Amino acid sequence: MTMSSIKIECVLPENCRCGESPVWEEASNSLLFVDIPAKKICRWDSLTKQVQRVIMDAPVSSLALRQSGDYVATIGTKFCALNWADQSAVVLATVDKDKKNNRFNDGKVDPAGRYFAGTMGEETAPAVMERHQGSLYSLFPDHHVKKYFDQVDISNGLDWSLDHKIFYYIDSLSYSVDAFDYDLQTGQISNRRSVYKLEKEEQIPDGMCIDTEGKLWVACYNGGRVIRLDPETGKRLQTVKLPVDKTTSCCFGGKDYSEMYVTCARDGLDPDSLLRQPEAGGIFKITGLGVKGIAPYPYAG
Repeated sequence: MTMSSIKIECVLPENCRCGESPVWEEASNSLLFVDIPAKKICRWDSLTKQVQRVIMDAPVSSLALRQSGDYVATIGTKFCALNWADQSAVVLATVDKDKKNNRFNDGKVDPAGRYFAGTMGEETAPAVMERHQGSLYSLFPDHHVKKYFDQVDISNGLDWSLDHKIFYYIDSLSYSVDAFDYDLQTGQISNRRSVYKLEKEEQIPDGMCIDTEGKLWVACYNGGRVIRLDPETGKRLQTVKLPVDKTTSCCFGGKDYSEMYVTCARDGLDPDSLLRQPEAGGIFKITGLGVKGIAPYPYAG
């Protein structure tokens, strides 16, 4: 597999203010994603190229598939169940009740069906906020919430090792990808350590996903790239640059999960930058990477 066979295309010029949380839904051949400040959830059908959009009443920061059908999402500071057909949301749990300006950020379901998601303080500008206001939580299938730790700046990318023994996690302003020992049975995490420190030109680590070789892909906000990391050696294996600066998250999808989808943002770009990157806020598809991802886990509750 040569580098020259990698192809990057904007498959949907959605102009997201802050596109995030791409999730592939095999059953509908669709990519779901959110636009956080626009309070919008989108579902793009890869076959018909049609987009369905649902507007919620607060910022939507992540979403996930649900075992019983439909979806779950983090909206404001609430874990919610979504009914796609009637565009309604039911609150399953609320966090950070004492922190009025907080909101959820990235989230993902673990291999046991728990919905992990973290919060952050209020942004005065993109990636500029009141520090240490966030926490990491998970919503168990019985709808009870577990809080893991606080003092988080921007809770971001997360995924689990292929053997389900390690939890990978990004708090963006630490400029690090961290690992924890992970107990699948109980959902407990312990023994936090850094597995990769970002280099200056890589900027801010944002969303993350794992491939079938156990390597991590991290979207670099302001870095205009996704990087592939080996969490065991701490080495960067590959850099794929995109024609936009504010790359926010990534997931695998498409046939056999061999395509990568990348979300990005427009908010925070000045008029000159927007002229230079007209596809900012779009959805990008990367083919020819030569690796595959794994299907997202559905929430079990």
